[in-house]
Amino acid sequence: MEQQNDHEPLTLRVGASIKERRIDKYLHGRFSNFSRVMIQKQISAGSVKVNGDIVKPSFKLTPGDQIIVTLPQLPQKEILPEDIPLNIIFEDDDIIVLNKQQNMIVHPARSNTHGTLVNALVFYSDNLSSGLGEFRPGIVHRLDKNTTGVMVVTKNDTAQWKIAKQFENRQTKKTYLAIVHGCPELTADRINAKIGMHPRKRERYAVRPETGKEAITFYQVLEEFRGYALLEINIKTGRTHQVRVHLSHIKHPVVADDMYGGKLVYSWQLQDGEPAAQDPIINRVALHAHTLEFKHPTTEKTVKFEAPLPEDMQNLLNMLRQYRKI
Repeated sequence: MEQQNDHEPLTLRVGASIKERRIDKYLHGRFSNFSRVMIQKQISAGSVKVNGDIVKPSFKLTPGDQIIVTLPQLPQKEILPEDIPLNIIFEDDDIIVLNKQQNMIVHPARSNTHGTLVNALVFYSDNLSSGLGEFRPGIVHRLDKNTTGVMVVTKNDTAQWKIAKQFENRQTKKTYLAIVHGCPELTADRINAKIGMHPRKRERYAVRPETGKEAITFYQVLEEFRGYALLEINIKTGRTHQVRVHLSHIKHPVVADDMYGGKLVYSWQLQDGEPAAQDPIINRVALHAHTLEFKHPTTEKTVKFEAPLPEDMQNLLNMLRQYRKI
């Protein structure tokens, strides 16, 4: 592969919470798709300046320092472009906002190299940012495989680090819609329970008060039915499976979320009828990323995007309104 040109220089300002941190560690945290060794080489080559001066990788930062950094283009990994339809909500020179469909993993992994959102994006656009990690061009945040809804993808690295920083600093606003079993006693509440890897079950997460990471979820009951409820959810943190784990923790798991206690729902159940051979009304987690709000990386104006409720969740909601209205 031919050597590609370096990126345009980026200017960073060290925040007040950063004290005595080595610059190589700081930059690796900001640009995790580059290895620390690669960043150290760039610093040693003079591609990084602090307050106008060339520094060593061991240089200690202080609040208010101005960093000008020029990073190389990452070598592109081979990702198979696939003609998978995308539901584009908005697009400009910096971002693509889309409504992710169900049964789609966001980026390739060891056991899933095809059919991902990244495969579709590489086919759709020749302009994507480096992404956060290998095989993740354009990706700055994720949704679970069977969670639908609004996502933002970046088309250049300046947009990437600006939006990624907003996610990191909890400056974005995300709302989800979930249909859950039962109805919480409180119509609105905060769930503050640390989340970590499940101690015994691989690929699952659990509330871990002693070893988990901070996780905060706010919910509000939008509609209550006999045996079910529609919730609007806002998350302050973005832990893996956070909404699903927290709702299961308060004994109101998401419908059809068999990993965390949710059950399939059939029309004969909602009609209080006799058991019948039927397909479930919804066969995936009844969770949808409804809105996403952030500052546009170029205009700096706050933008908000909404993804309408998908057909399967809407069908379930319609049947609840018909047969389980209180």
